[in-house]
Amino acid sequence: MLPSWTRSVRVRLLVIALLPMLVLLPLLLGMAVLRWSGKVDDLLTVKVNGDLTIAHQYMARLRKNSGDRIESLGASVAFAERMAQPDTASDFLERRRRALGLDFLYVVTRRGRIISSDTPSLSDYAARDWPVVRAALDGTTRSAVDVFDHEQLTGLSPSLAERARVPIVPTRAAVPTSRRVVENGMMLHAAAPVRLPDGQRAALVGGQLLNRNLDFIDTINDLVYRDRSLPEGSQGTATLFLDDVRVSTNVRLFEGERALGTRVSAEVRSQVLERGEVWLDRAFVVNDWYISAYEPIVDSYGERVGMLYVGFLEAPFREARITSIILIAVIFLAITAISVPIFLRWARRIFRPLERMNETIGRVEAGDLGARIGSGGGRGEISRVAHHLDDLLDQVQERDRRLRGWASELNAKVEERTRDLQEANRRLERTTEQLVMSEKLAAVGEITAGVAHEINNPVAVIQGNLDVARQTLGSRADEVTTEFDLIDDQVHRISAIIAKLLQFARPGEFSGSANRLIPAEVIDDCLVLTRHLSKKADITVERDDRSAAAILVERTELQQVIINLVVNAIHAMPEGGTLSLETEDRVVEGVPGVAIIVTDSGRGMPPEVLRRIFDPFFTTKRSQGTGLGLSISQTLMARAGGWIDAVSEQGAGSRFTVWVPSCR
Repeated sequence: MLPSWTRSVRVRLLVIALLPMLVLLPLLLGMAVLRWSGKVDDLLTVKVNGDLTIAHQYMARLRKNSGDRIESLGASVAFAERMAQPDTASDFLERRRRALGLDFLYVVTRRGRIISSDTPSLSDYAARDWPVVRAALDGTTRSAVDVFDHEQLTGLSPSLAERARVPIVPTRAAVPTSRRVVENGMMLHAAAPVRLPDGQRAALVGGQLLNRNLDFIDTINDLVYRDRSLPEGSQGTATLFLDDVRVSTNVRLFEGERALGTRVSAEVRSQVLERGEVWLDRAFVVNDWYISAYEPIVDSYGERVGMLYVGFLEAPFREARITSIILIAVIFLAITAISVPIFLRWARRIFRPLERMNETIGRVEAGDLGARIGSGGGRGEISRVAHHLDDLLDQVQERDRRLRGWASELNAKVEERTRDLQEANRRLERTTEQLVMSEKLAAVGEITAGVAHEINNPVAVIQGNLDVARQTLGSRADEVTTEFDLIDDQVHRISAIIAKLLQFARPGEFSGSANRLIPAEVIDDCLVLTRHLSKKADITVERDDRSAAAILVERTELQQVIINLVVNAIHAMPEGGTLSLETEDRVVEGVPGVAIIVTDSGRGMPPEVLRRIFDPFFTTKRSQGTGLGLSISQTLMARAGGWIDAVSEQGAGSRFTVWVPSCR
């Protein structure tokens, strides 16, 4: 049901008047902000795509320049003269390698003969297998980005293999891997055709290692993200990936430390490396969100071997967007705060006569029939309606006075008749309750007596056959005396239960009484009954009986409590442990008694479980328990005048104490 104020005419008209400003205008503003936000995202994507285009063009130009420089060297007169002098060829190639900034430079013939610079060793190195080398041997200059494995790098130069080594850093959201280090090297690989002095066609091959080549990646970053190309607070980054590992980057892992060895997220890897698509979207880079662009790098074999990345921090743009939204919201709230009170004051003046009429009607409904609107000083339609309403209220008040007189007479007669009916009804209810209770007790007593009788028959058979077994075994019965005694005890326990059932069915014929027991003797019986469980779980049982006092309690009930605590302790030690049972004399609040202490070295219980262990149906064993054991045990000991207490610490075991008053 709607509140009363929502049914007011003034409220409804105000809602109609303010709805466009308070509801429709915020919706329009929200839609505009969403559209503007989407356009900003599109512009950021366009920008990072342009940044990737610049980086891609730089890489392409770098490959072309590498090939052109190798080709120019191969076509030079100095190269031809030095190749004609085998003794000085290696020195010449070494000097030109250093001048060109290459990591290796060598000449290879179609037959596989290699003339190398002083730096590469080129031992066991199959130079002719590379597509760029085969293209040069066929007469075409070619350059590419190729990946050299550890053996190939070692064949070129052991120091080059060591420079290419990049330890892998565990990275959040990356594809799980067992690799610990990257030993392959990403090379800017170029080869140009040359003619040796003897007329043989050969290839001049050079390369530059891109792993840890920070000058190369910083040049890309400076070219793409020049000063003031990004807003204050943002930061442009560029990275070269070998597979999904950063081998050259200016992304920072910590202050002053580059994120070499970190890996790209699984989502980006799937789209770029596995499907060969360009990524243009926000992405999590090492430790922050960036507006990112990734494209695959293809080697001379046509395989995707890595990625080229550029991107810039998203945080400044996100903060600017949030600031703009907050500013729009503040302006809207300010306009609303100024305009709404003006509307409310204007509406109050218009609807004041109606409010007085509504107030008067409310007082009349509350029982004040003398309430009147009175003269409001107005001459409009609403004032005339108020005057007519006062006349109607006068007539209503007169009729109400008459009705009240008639009602008082009728109420007196009704009350007299009602008292008679209530008295008769109470007598009927008491009689009905007594009949129902008698029927229930009779039915329960009959069922209980029948159950007790049916159980007595098999118990008598068990006891009789046990006696026959003793007679049949003769002296051999001494070997199983303990087992026979236990069967006797349990048969007596069943008999005690039957006696209680019969006591319930015929309380006048039966009466039960507690036994004087020594707790240590009951513990002996309980340990025999649970011996198979403790042996199976490799439990060591320790005893310390320091009390010889007797207690007054049903033996079967005390057995039930101790067995429940022992079984719970065994379940708490599935991998073995120590179970300790102690008895001691203890005075509680001036009353002497015996404390039975059960301690285990199991897993213990957290505080939230310990608080609820005595609640009915609460269990941590799921399908292995009902959650009634400790609750019933607490009830049994309370009936004997005692209590059960528990202390436990998770990982340090549990300690249960049962206290029962001793016999005086």
